[in-house]
Amino acid sequence: MKLDIVAFAAHPDDVELSMGGTVAKLSSNGYKIGIVDMTKGELGTRGTPELRKEEADNASKILNVTERVNLGFPDGRLYAKDEYVNEIISMIRKYTPKIIFAPYFNDRHPDHIGASEIVKRAMFLSGLPKVQTELDGNLQTPYRPRKLFYYMHMYEFNPTFISDISSTFKAKMDAVAAYSSQFYDPSSEEPETFISQPNFLKFLEARAKTYGFKIGKDYGEPFYCEEEIEFDFSCMLND
Repeated sequence: MKLDIVAFAAHPDDVELSMGGTVAKLSSNGYKIGIVDMTKGELGTRGTPELRKEEADNASKILNVTERVNLGFPDGRLYAKDEYVNEIISMIRKYTPKIIFAPYFNDRHPDHIGASEIVKRAMFLSGLPKVQTELDGNLQTPYRPRKLFYYMHMYEFNPTFISDISSTFKAKMDAVAAYSSQFYDPSSEEPETFISQPNFLKFLEARAKTYGFKIGKDYGEPFYCEEEIEFDFSCMLND
């Protein structure tokens, strides 16, 4: 299956938290979006991998994601190991997306940093004919996406661009809420975590409002690119 865009993540819920509004906006415009989660989040303090899988499936339906897979890499031990890089190369060659997304390469969670490095290395190597991968016993064709964009977790950056998610902010927050085991629930008896505090969801909304304000919109999601990108004036002039 060919996809227009693939977002790679260290854990289920990473994409929803960081760029769920953008995913919903792109899918509503007819683009085929895929999410590749590298781990099952099995080290998470709350919930279970089985429950996280159910929650990810529900969130994917809310965002209208075309394809979602979990690679089952070990949670808490993500780094640019050849085995992991080769698996991501295989995913890129399988789906041939024009654009891919990854976590920003500096963050509070080491797995986000590791996932970022894995994706960047895989994107480059996926275009090299001498790097060979197989899928279902067949040799894959070399392929490299046009651009890699990074999404924001906890540590902030100066965005290359900001996506207007005013029309899909509710879908983003509904997708986040699908992970009921991970976020604030006054009836839960599980230990409190950094993201299960009641103020965390308020923080998500405040951040989206802040970046929306910067572009004159209600809500926004920031992205970073290490390379220059073309600006099309028609986006501004043809309303």
